[in-house]
Amino acid sequence: MKNSLLNRFVPKESKFFPLLNQLSQTVLNASELLIDSMNHDTPETWQEYYHKVKEAERKGDQITQQIFMELGQTFITPFDREDIHDLAFSIDDVTDRIHSASKRIAIYKPHAISDSGKELAVLIQQGASIICKAMDELETFSKNPSRLKDYCQKLHEIENHADEAYDLFIMQLFNEETDCIELIKTKEIMQELEKTTDAADHVGKLLRNIIVKYA
Repeated sequence: MKNSLLNRFVPKESKFFPLLNQLSQTVLNASELLIDSMNHDTPETWQEYYHKVKEAERKGDQITQQIFMELGQTFITPFDREDIHDLAFSIDDVTDRIHSASKRIAIYKPHAISDSGKELAVLIQQGASIICKAMDELETFSKNPSRLKDYCQKLHEIENHADEAYDLFIMQLFNEETDCIELIKTKEIMQELEKTTDAADHVGKLLRNIIVKYA
């Protein structure tokens, strides 16, 4: 009992960084599954990949809940509890968005995945990769904050690129698509893909706040 109480109040700072790393890996895994799914053109395959993405999303939720639990049990944390909570939540939100996009593809069964949709998926994967690199850097970033700042900037640039690609595609879609149902399907899928890059950029914004506080 004594050891249990002691462990409860001993700082467990090192636990958060591996957990955040694991969480970022689920984002990368889900993003790669999303790209793979778009290289196929059958509803059956989209459904299969959706279930794989769903598993990644569930894993992300489990890791996020573990982080929240550790926050409640750790006496001293490496950053403010709110910062760790918000960072974990926002990283998991990227996976949730990927899951939502994959779900729409599986349910709506569009005639085809547009090149612009595939482009957004690649941008999502690039953002996921940068988030992983940022989490690798997080524990020791104060020694060289410029590297973490660069990752934040890259996430913002990806989001800007995605906005431009989305806006251009939507203009073309409304000018060229004559099937109203197909237009709605495609628009909703593209919206969710674009929102995923917004979610990744939000991770960068939270990291910027951490840099300001602790660098």
